[in-house]
Amino acid sequence: MRASVWIAGVVIALFALLGSVFVVGEGKTALVVNLGRVVRADLEPGLHFKWPMVETARIFDRRLQVLASEPERILTLERKDVSVDYFAVGRISDARAFFRATGGDEDVAVQRLAPIIRESLKNEINSRTLKDLVSGDRSKIIGPQLEAINRGADTLGIDIVDLRIKQIDLPTDSEVITQVYERMSAQRRQVASALRAEGEEEARTIRAEADRSQVVILAEAERDAQRLRGQGDAGAARIYGEAANRDPAFYAFQRSLEAYRASFDDGNAVIVLDRDDPFLQYMRSDR
Repeated sequence: MRASVWIAGVVIALFALLGSVFVVGEGKTALVVNLGRVVRADLEPGLHFKWPMVETARIFDRRLQVLASEPERILTLERKDVSVDYFAVGRISDARAFFRATGGDEDVAVQRLAPIIRESLKNEINSRTLKDLVSGDRSKIIGPQLEAINRGADTLGIDIVDLRIKQIDLPTDSEVITQVYERMSAQRRQVASALRAEGEEEARTIRAEADRSQVVILAEAERDAQRLRGQGDAGAARIYGEAANRDPAFYAFQRSLEAYRASFDDGNAVIVLDRDDPFLQYMRSDR
């Protein structure tokens, strides 16, 4: 009986010891709750003790966490609707305040932090044009609002160390997209018209140059042809003259043959001449 009591006592003491010890890992923090009241908070990594059955340890991750959110639709200075996709990087800075504000639930913390970030971004984007948002330095949008965001996040025991805008888009159902497309189309049409006008002007210049070159080439060719024909005629006349001087009878005979050929070329010519006409002298049989 005494042994059983002793064993039971050892088991109870062991469970009590195990229930009174907890370990806080690296990058984490913890607090101890006694009947719903926080008695110790922001415990450092290591081995810690608590009263078993009475106190409860809550351990939280103190490392940087990415707090993502759904894209928000916000109006710019010129009342144009844009979709802003962003994320925040933060960590638990005060475990006691975090537990009191959220009950230790990270989802509740994100839900309560989202409106704070959204309102700060909204105020900054409302004061900027679409061109500033798209082509400007986004860090200048975040910088002025980070302090205001941390004032609200401080009540949740959270410290926001950075806020980044991933993307700024025009909503698919926004009229701005249609306006942008129409503007881009008008600019492309203007560029196309200018290129066509330049091309037509260049074509006219090329055609005029080609026509001028054609006239010059034809004139030069006609000039050269006339010169060559003149030279040929002069050469022929010279040759005929030399041939006639060497043998006048033969030259006369050749000239008569050429005259006969020209006169009777079509085969139907009829020439009425006197029998003794000199034109027929080479056609007489007595020669």
